[in-house]
Amino acid sequence: MRKSYAMDMKMSFRLLFAAVLAPLGVLGMGMPDASALGPKDEQDAARRAMLDGRVMPFAIIKRRVEREMGDATYLGSEFHEHSNRYRLKYVRDGRVVWVDVDGRTGEIAGWAR
Repeated sequence: MRKSYAMDMKMSFRLLFAAVLAPLGVLGMGMPDASALGPKDEQDAARRAMLDGRVMPFAIIKRRVEREMGDATYLGSEFHEHSNRYRLKYVRDGRVVWVDVDGRTGEIAGWAR
C-alpha cells in the first residue's frame, strides 16, 4: 500500500511542477519584432516610437528616400522596432530595391536588390 502512495505523490508532484512552470515558460518567451506581428501592430509600434522621440516621422523619412530613388515606384515599408529602422520597398527598372533607413537620423543605412 505504501508503494502506491509514493507513486501517487510522485505523480502529483510532477503535475504541480508542470503547472507552475508552464506559465513561466510562456512569460519567458520574448515578443516578436513588430514587423512579425502584422501591419497594425507594426504601425502602432512605429507611432509609439515616433511619439517617444526615438524616430523621425515617417513622412519626412519617406520624402528623403524618394529624393534618392528618383523615378522608382514606392511599394511599402516595414518598421523594425528593436533597431528603430525602416525598410522601404521600391521597384526601379523592373527590379525590387529595399532601402534601410535609420529612423533616428533619417539617413540611408543600406541598400539591397
